[in-house]
Amino acid sequence: PLAAVVLAVALRYVPESRDPDAADTPFDRLGAVLAALCLAGVSYALIGASGGVPAGGTAIAAAAGVGAGVAFVLVERHRSAPMLPPHLFRSRLFSAANGMTLCLYAGIGGILFLLPVQLQTALGYDALQAGVATLPITVLMLLLSARSGDLARRVGPTLPLVAGPLVAAAGVLLMLRIGPDSSYAGEVLPAVGVLGLGMAGFVAPLTATVLASVEPRHAGLASGVNNTAARVAQLLVVAALPLAVGLSGEAYTRPESVNASFHRAAYGCAALFVLGAALAALFVRPKAVRPRIAEAPHPQCRSHLGVNAPALEPGDGG
Repeated sequence: PLAAVVLAVALRYVPESRDPDAADTPFDRLGAVLAALCLAGVSYALIGASGGVPAGGTAIAAAAGVGAGVAFVLVERHRSAPMLPPHLFRSRLFSAANGMTLCLYAGIGGILFLLPVQLQTALGYDALQAGVATLPITVLMLLLSARSGDLARRVGPTLPLVAGPLVAAAGVLLMLRIGPDSSYAGEVLPAVGVLGLGMAGFVAPLTATVLASVEPRHAGLASGVNNTAARVAQLLVVAALPLAVGLSGEAYTRPESVNASFHRAAYGCAALFVLGAALAALFVRPKAVRPRIAEAPHPQCRSHLGVNAPALEPGDGG
């Protein structure tokens, strides 16, 4: 039902836009197949390594995934219309922003994957209660994302892209207080709230930085690449994290095992947020972003719902 509502709203209110140079560009089927095989093979290998899959099958899946990934890179470099144009990564800002996306969304995916497990196993929540416990993140994103976009437009993206991940890291570290004797108001809510504040601080500025790092006619392509990077990061971290923190099989049912693994995961996810902030501090410069934003064409849509990137033209209040 929610997807149907989104589709109806998009058809009614989102204006059509096309790249005239891409009108006759064929779809890169080979690139799409190789990318899917790469992700499937690597994910299967990571999940299988935690147990339940013979070692031979895991090795074959890993080799197939890595081989498909190498083939994907080679194919994309030599196709006339690649699915992932390598020339985009000649922009240091674009490459850094997507590196940040990988770090930050891996951190988000990892902690939000294991937090419900911790709440159910250590605190005795049921599945619905564990899901509802993270709702403050969604509320904060809805309320504050547009404001963080406005802030980035006024002061530049560097501040929110450094401060936001650091606040998110603090929220993750606060989750170390969550244990068998914890209460929602005392330990869970403060940690979830701080994580939500951090996420609201960096999501919109990160998207705007990615879009501003390429020529305006490539904005749609850049957005697609960035969204793919976010989904890939979350896919791989969900597959790899249980193996990395020693959580598999019967360990999911033992509160002491889940608690220890959750603490290790929290440190790792916090480190990913800090790494994302470091990339922003090193590579994102307001002077490198604002000139590109100033060159952007007049926007077709002058309003947004608060959870997407801010408008890319100075003076446009959205």
